[in-house]
Amino acid sequence: MNQENKFKIASSKRTRYILPNILTLGGVCLGISAIKFAIDKNFTLAVIFILLAAILDALDGRIARLIKGTSEFGKELDSLTDFVSFGIAPAFILYFWELNNYGKLGWAITLIYSICCVIRLARFNLTKISDDEMWKQNYFEGIPSPIGGILILLPIIYELSAIEQIINPKIITPYLTVIVSLLLISKFPTFSFKKISIPSKLTILILFGVGISFVSLMFFTFETLLIFGIGYIFTIPVAFFFYSKNKNKFKKIESEEEHEDIL
Repeated sequence: MNQENKFKIASSKRTRYILPNILTLGGVCLGISAIKFAIDKNFTLAVIFILLAAILDALDGRIARLIKGTSEFGKELDSLTDFVSFGIAPAFILYFWELNNYGKLGWAITLIYSICCVIRLARFNLTKISDDEMWKQNYFEGIPSPIGGILILLPIIYELSAIEQIINPKIITPYLTVIVSLLLISKFPTFSFKKISIPSKLTILILFGVGISFVSLMFFTFETLLIFGIGYIFTIPVAFFFYSKNKNKFKKIESEEEHEDIL
């Protein structure tokens, strides 16, 4: 019995905390590697590595909550990883691809994006939602950093795709980067997709859609990313509409409760 204990690397409780952090560290490696590929002018692999980092970022938190392996250390590590993979790496990819042609202005735009990303992450860590406003868990303030990292890469993705180029994507690069930077630190509500209730009748259709999405990413990576990116942009005004609707609804409920208390 004692011999078996010697071969234990970590207890089951510790393993719950290790697994999500391993995924998070994998995201760091992918982000740094994306910068290396950008320096080598291999922008195809650079974009793919950012995509993989975004997928890992979406998985680590959900896996941590699923296996009850959340921790303060994991939360801080996740933020640092997000800054490297989505605050620095995409900006450097853009700089080596096009922004370096703008001289000091191009470097300034690169810095602006990174600064906005780190401010957004710091604000996210400090955001607390009260018990009477739990509906706000369905929304972020501003766009999340992984989405921001993908959105600023849309011009490169457009160039790498097989879609016929109607416009030169490099022209919109500095403007798009600044707009996304502002959206990162804005108070504009966007969907978080954390608390989604799926009707049982739609489960098969949703699983089918997810399967189709993964197949599309495998065989038509850049075309699919471009569609997803543009599609997400259209969800921003939709999120604002539903956020305002919910906010007015709960304000009305609170005012009615206060009125009842007075009576």
